[in-house]
Amino acid sequence: MTRQARSRLLLLLPVAVAVCGLALLSADPLYLQTLRNGLFDQYQRWHPRAYQSVPVRVIDIDEASLGRLGQWPWPRTRLAHLVDQLAASGVAAIGFDMVFAEHDRTSPRAVMELWELEPAWRKTLAKLPDHDQVLAQSIGRAPVVLAFALDRGATQTARNESAGEESVKAPARTYRYINVGDQPDRRLHDFTTATISLPLLEQAAQGNGAMSFVPDSDGVVRRVPLALKIAGQPVSTLATEVLRVGLGERNIFLEAAEGKGTGLSGVRIGGATIPTTAQGEMWVHYSEPVSDRYIPAWKVLADQVPKALLEGHLVLLGTSAPGLMDMRFSTLGRIIPGVEVHAQALEQILTGEYLQRPSWARALEAIVMVACTLLIGFLSLRSGALKAAVASALVLAAIMGGGWIAFREYGLLLDTVTPAQVVLTAFVVCSLIHHWVSEREQRWIKAAFSRYVSPNRVAHLVDNPSDIALGGHRQTCSFIFTDLAGFTSLMESIDASDAVALLNTYIDKMIAIAFRHEGTLDRIVGDAVAIMFSAPVPQPDHQARALACGMEMEDFASRYAEELQAKGIGFGRTRIGIHSGDVIVGNFGGAAIFDYRALGDAVNTASRLESVNKYLGTTVCISEATLAGCSEDVPVRPIGRLVLQGKRQALKVYEPLSPRGGRGYAPEKEYRLAYELMVQDVTEKGDDGTSSALGAFRALSERYPDDQLVALHLRRLSAGMRGDLIVMSEK
Repeated sequence: MTRQARSRLLLLLPVAVAVCGLALLSADPLYLQTLRNGLFDQYQRWHPRAYQSVPVRVIDIDEASLGRLGQWPWPRTRLAHLVDQLAASGVAAIGFDMVFAEHDRTSPRAVMELWELEPAWRKTLAKLPDHDQVLAQSIGRAPVVLAFALDRGATQTARNESAGEESVKAPARTYRYINVGDQPDRRLHDFTTATISLPLLEQAAQGNGAMSFVPDSDGVVRRVPLALKIAGQPVSTLATEVLRVGLGERNIFLEAAEGKGTGLSGVRIGGATIPTTAQGEMWVHYSEPVSDRYIPAWKVLADQVPKALLEGHLVLLGTSAPGLMDMRFSTLGRIIPGVEVHAQALEQILTGEYLQRPSWARALEAIVMVACTLLIGFLSLRSGALKAAVASALVLAAIMGGGWIAFREYGLLLDTVTPAQVVLTAFVVCSLIHHWVSEREQRWIKAAFSRYVSPNRVAHLVDNPSDIALGGHRQTCSFIFTDLAGFTSLMESIDASDAVALLNTYIDKMIAIAFRHEGTLDRIVGDAVAIMFSAPVPQPDHQARALACGMEMEDFASRYAEELQAKGIGFGRTRIGIHSGDVIVGNFGGAAIFDYRALGDAVNTASRLESVNKYLGTTVCISEATLAGCSEDVPVRPIGRLVLQGKRQALKVYEPLSPRGGRGYAPEKEYRLAYELMVQDVTEKGDDGTSSALGAFRALSERYPDDQLVALHLRRLSAGMRGDLIVMSEK
């Protein structure tokens, strides 16, 4: 797979993450619901609803009331008195957050069945009014709403004796539902059983509503249902009924959301339209506990409550006593009485302050999630880790901050947890893939450069990829060219495999020497090797490195040849040319082939200097351009000023002296004296006894016949050539 194809394939990764995010949003697993609910709870803790004094009160059967009036349950006559007191105060509606499912055990008839009494006492008790009847009479004189409890247990039935049939035991309906739209009640929470109050009491009441909640999996009550279903039939709830009776309305309108079978969008009672979830639930925005919301029941019974605190109010009769087990978890992290949940819902309705999770919220969340996921995913694949991390942090802050602002300013509940999770996943996954791809590319660079650059330079290039300009750039470099004399003849005289083995050993050692001096392998052509210094990473001491490398190569090649010659193998001499100059270095092979090399006249000159060794009789030839960057105490002797074929300008060159010494060279001091005579064009012996250049080189040649450079100059001077200018007629 090509790099471009792989890049295009990687671009599908953010798309895949976004698609998975959409699937997650659609599936809405329990853990996601828990995280989302936790976020909404945190919003409420940061910004609870400010309590406003609205006409809603809780008549509290609290610990003080139980202490003054006795343990629960109280006689129904006391509750009847409580209803009468509230009615006399002019309350708009009284909602009982309790179910009167059984007869009062303190009624006279119940006592007669429990106690053994004299007939006279029984006759007297029989004349006393039944407590349930007393409460029913009080309920009939007041705007009372009774409650029933719903469950999903075994279905309870009531037998119709006249018809001989059984039907589901259902609470009395004192209201009328009107559907607005297509099947608005389709998605209401459905229950199978109901625990209802005594028919005597239900018939007397003006309202009858379910006091049941539908808590989330963690037990927190976040929503109050305004409508429920039992056996497929919609029923009202306590908060809905108290509001309806308080407003004097008969009808409850269920308004359908847009789209067939999508459930409710709201419940309308009189002039109040309450936004709901599709299941007919109202989100509760809790306020902090306030004492003004509660009135102890004992004070009402003792007629110690000013009429102004009750007149026109919606009152709920319930208990805050922990022992009566009607406690609920709120979003504020507090345990509150169940009756307060109904009360806070009514407070919100009267103030018009609603929390909403609109029908378009899921679509908006999906759009934000996909857009941000693609943005962060592509950015993570294309940019550095720090840039992607900063961008991801900003995007996540924008998502979470936008959700908070929507809640704080507009009462909207938007799920920012799911988009944030998916965006974070896109960042992590795409960053890891980008890191993996980068590591793979670095390994590729390392493998590629390991063929060209010494190992310690490879590590530097991998750590500092910006030091490599693959497009090509101009730089001053030093070059070494080597060539092995007579190898073609050697291959013809020995077995081919042996020749290849000898050459491989020779090439490996030569390259190892170059790498040791941190040189870059420019090319290998047969038995010739080209080494480059100061590229791809600039080396201030590249001339000194080139000279030191060239001399070590010469030393190895000489010893290697001597070892093989001692074995009867005619391994030839290695000629070396060294030069420095400006070249263009870079990748000239394109994307398909990584051919990192240098182009320019300095490369050709170094190659020519290697070739002229054959004419000069030298082993190593180094230019003045390279020698200028070396220390002054480098042992070299001048060769002359060369004019290479095709060139006009002379290039001064030198022969480095081998650290091994010997080889029949003339002493450097004597050679330099003769060379100076040649440079000064002293061709004849002077009157002062000064020797001529020709005479000086003839004397050196007689004493050092193996010195090929001395022999060269002697031939030149003998042929009538003058000075140190050497013009090459061939490469």
